[in-house]
Amino acid sequence: MVDKPQGWTSFDVVNKIRGLLRKKFNTKNIKVGHSGTLDPMATGLLLICTGKWTKELQQLTGLDKKYQGHIMLGIETATYDAEGEIISTLPVPDISKNDIDEMLKKFIGEIDQYPPAYSAIKKDGKKLYELARAGKEVVLEARKVKVYGIQLLEFNSPILEILLHCGSGFYVRSLAHDLGKVIGCGAHLSSLRRTAIGDYSIEDAFAVEQIENILG
Repeated sequence: MVDKPQGWTSFDVVNKIRGLLRKKFNTKNIKVGHSGTLDPMATGLLLICTGKWTKELQQLTGLDKKYQGHIMLGIETATYDAEGEIISTLPVPDISKNDIDEMLKKFIGEIDQYPPAYSAIKKDGKKLYELARAGKEVVLEARKVKVYGIQLLEFNSPILEILLHCGSGFYVRSLAHDLGKVIGCGAHLSSLRRTAIGDYSIEDAFAVEQIENILG
């Protein structure tokens, strides 16, 4: 279990651990993989499997997940997060924490969700972000996803903080985007931290530096 730092891709973490293992055991024949991608902007729990345990990755990928994140209202981006190009800015209406709470309740349960155009989901053998970056039109298709609970921790306009418990395949970026559409001012995900995958908790995860010290 690794606490992925901000700015690293999930593949960066895999590469780092693979390199450390190759050096420690003086071999290149080591399999390393992760159980579910975190965007570079996000931090938090990443499950890493090595050797024969990589066969368990598919099962781990299907586990439910928990996140803590911030959503900024009034600014919409192409990627639905803080790393994307700003495509619109609108004033945030005068709404209360209770108003936001009621809106978030509409996203709880089994819902249809459109993934971001800039995502790793494949269409016709190509990842959506590859098509989007190439300037090609991306026709998004809704997918059934599950949300077990959303807790609104704080709302200081234009930023709100949430705790989220969801099923596999859910995009928190899309939740931020869709909430912005409901409110009518646009929104994007400004920060995200994954705190749990199934029964695995971020509290038991190791920082990359700790892993370097153990395997170095």
